[in-house]
Amino acid sequence: MTSPLFEAQALTKRYGDNTVVDDLSFAIAPGECLGVIGPNGAGKTTTIRMCLGQTAPDAGSIRYHGAGRPLAMPADALAIKAQLGVVAQFDTLDPDFDCRENLMVYGRYFGMRRDAIAARILKLLEFAALTSKAHAKPAELSGGMRRRLSLARALVNDPRLLLLDEPTTGLDPQARHLMWERLQLLLQQGKSILLTTHFMDEAERLCSRLLVLDHGRKIAEGQPRALIAEHLEPDVVEVYGNGALALAQAEEHAPLRALAARVEVSGETVFFYTREAKPLLDALGGHGQLRTLHRPANLEDLFLKLTGRQIRDDA
Repeated sequence: MTSPLFEAQALTKRYGDNTVVDDLSFAIAPGECLGVIGPNGAGKTTTIRMCLGQTAPDAGSIRYHGAGRPLAMPADALAIKAQLGVVAQFDTLDPDFDCRENLMVYGRYFGMRRDAIAARILKLLEFAALTSKAHAKPAELSGGMRRRLSLARALVNDPRLLLLDEPTTGLDPQARHLMWERLQLLLQQGKSILLTTHFMDEAERLCSRLLVLDHGRKIAEGQPRALIAEHLEPDVVEVYGNGALALAQAEEHAPLRALAARVEVSGETVFFYTREAKPLLDALGGHGQLRTLHRPANLEDLFLKLTGRQIRDDA
C-alpha cells in the first residue's frame, strides 16, 4: 500500500463495561475505497464518529496526512474536518433551504467565499443529477435525490477523503445504482472513501479493500475476492423446498452431505459449500421435489461465515 492519506492506530472506545471498538487499526490510501462491514453493534458508526472527532477514543490515535505536516485528532480537529466530506447515516439537510441554498450555507461553514461556492454549485448539482431541482426543498425530493444532495453537499469543500456511513440505506435499486455510479466517478477522480455498509453487493462493487468487524474487533481485512478465496469454498449450492431440511439432518443423507465441505441451514434453505459442485448436483438430481441454485461464493457468504447467521439487535 502507498503512503496513507488517513490512518487510525489501536482505536479503543468503551461505554461503561461495554467495549464497542477494540484495538482497531486501519489506513486509507489516496484514491482508495475502504469498506467497513459487520453486524449491528459491530462498532462501525462509532469508528466513523471517532474519525470525525465527534467521539473521543479512550485509546489510540487518528492521523490525516494531507499537504504539509501530519494532522492529529483531536488536536487538529478543525483542520482535519476542513479536508473531509461526510454523508451521515441519516439526512441532515436543512429543510428550510432549497438545494442550492443547502450547498451555499454548508460552504460558508468552511469559510468559503460566496462567489467560490456559487462557482461550484452548478457543477455539484449537475454531478448529483439535481440541476432541475435547484430550487426544490428537501421535502420535495425523493429519498434518492436527498442522498445525492447530501453527497453533493459533502463535496462543497472539495475534500480528498469522504466518510460515508451507510449512504444508500433505504433507497430503491435504481437510486442505489445511481449513487454507486456517482461514487465510482469520485474514485476515478482520485478521491478516497471510507464506507460503512450493510449491502454486500455495494461493498464488492465499490471497495478495493474491506475490514470485517465483529464485537468491535477487526476479524478480517483484504481485497473482497481475496477474502472470499481465503475463507470460503468456491461453489455454493442452495437447496430449498419440501424435504430440504432432512438433507442437512437425517442420517440417511450423510453420504450426500459428505460431498460438501460445509453444510449450513438458514430458515428453510440448506447451503452446501463445496469445491466441486457437479457430484453434489448429480446426487441432488434424484430429489425431484427439491429446488436448487448453484452459484459462486460471494461476500454475503463470507459475512455470514465470519459473523454468524443469528439476528443481532441494534446496538
